Order: sequence, then structure tokens, then C-alpha cells
Amino acid sequence: MQIGQDMVAVVTGGASGLGEAVARGLAAAGARVALFDRDAEKGERVAAEIAGRFHAVDVSDAESVRAGFAAVVDGAGAPRILVNCAGIGPAAKTVSKGAAHDPALFAQVIGVNLIGSFNCASQGAALMAALAPLGADGERGVIVNTASVAAYEGQVGQVAYAASKGGIVGMTLPMARDLAGHGIRVCTIAPGLFLTPLLKGLPQEVQDSLGRQVPFPPRLGDPVEFAALARHIVENPMLNGEVIRLDGAIRMAPR
Repeated sequence: MQIGQDMVAVVTGGASGLGEAVARGLAAAGARVALFDRDAEKGERVAAEIAGRFHAVDVSDAESVRAGFAAVVDGAGAPRILVNCAGIGPAAKTVSKGAAHDPALFAQVIGVNLIGSFNCASQGAALMAALAPLGADGERGVIVNTASVAAYEGQVGQVAYAASKGGIVGMTLPMARDLAGHGIRVCTIAPGLFLTPLLKGLPQEVQDSLGRQVPFPPRLGDPVEFAALARHIVENPMLNGEVIRLDGAIRMAPR
């Protein structure tokens, strides 16, 4: 699907990190971009810089997502592109110092990462399904979710995060099959070590050490590279139902 100026895109977690890079990339390609995020200050700034719109949305809350999409439709029209980047990753072991993992924390991670992705994908798909088909294939929209290599090689302390990302991997193919009849594609990117705000806060020597763990190129990923893959998925009609690792061939060790 070619990205044009009449095309609306929604990017969750668009105020920073991978989401911000995707939002900037789609805007540069000509899309009208709406950002969903909880950080209003950063979200408004990014939206202003890309001539987009910011909507304060808690993706784990279906009603908040519904209100966000309604605002997008009212302001710009129904989206044909959705990229889910909103996520959290607090670290906690299954048992730590004799205490069980906080079930509320586990539920929060699942709620934001997995249920949040589902809320946005399902509601976004309903809007896409009502649009007129495009081109010879009859395509109506594209959904790109964000998993993680932790879905396959979760490290110590990542039990909640890995479970949430594994869920995203697991729903990719059935969601693509569900939506095939509507002309809507679904793919997932599973990034490795990327220079997001979390890693930017680490000392440079720690960043360099992490980067050297990547076989090639031996560095942390640039969010622009993630955004480039997201755009390619949107534009390549044969990419559907697939999870793509974007990780420089890294396989995570236990720690």
C-alpha cells in the first residue's frame, strides 16, 4: 500500500522511542499521523513537529482507545495504517527475596503491552474494514505490532515482559487470518537491542558493551531502522501474518 497524503496513520507510543521514529517516518512519507500516548508534553511536541495530532490515550483502557480513534476520525478520517509501539518493561523475578512476583505488576504489563496492542488493533481494524478497498488487491489497511526478542529469549526478570510480547507473537497469524477477508494485513516486528530512551539513560560504556553483544552490526539498533521496516511492511503487500526479528542476529543470554 503506497503511503499518500490522503492516508491516515495512528502510532501508539508515538511520543518517544520506536514510536516517535515511526511517526516521523510515516509523516515524512506523506501520511497524516495521529499519536496515541500518555505523555502529553512529549506527544504534543512531536505532533507539532510533524504536523500531526496528539491524543492522550491509555491503550490498556478500551474506552480510552475508543475515544482516541473517534477523535482521529473526526479530525482526519479513519486510519489505514496502525503501528502499535506503546509498551512498558519493568523488571521483576518470579520469586525475589522469598516473595512472589507482584500479580498487579504482571497484570499491568500484560494490560499495556498485550491487551493494549489488541485493543488498538481490533478497534483500528473495525474502522479500516469500513473503508473502500484500494488497488487491484482490494487492500484496506495494515497493522504493525511490536513484540521483542524477549518473546523467544526472555531474560532473568523479564517473565511479565516476555509473556506479554509472546502473546503479541501468538496473535499475529490468527489476527491476519481473521482480517484477510477485509483486505487488512497484520505483521509484527520483534526488535532486539535498540537505542530507546531507556538505554539512552545508561552510561556510554554500558551502551557500548550492550552493542558489542550484537553479532552484526555490533551496535545498538537505531529507531530509524525500526521505522524503515515498519514502512516497508506497509508498502509491501505480500508481508502478512509474519513476525520479523530485527536484531542483528543476537540471541539473548539468560542475563
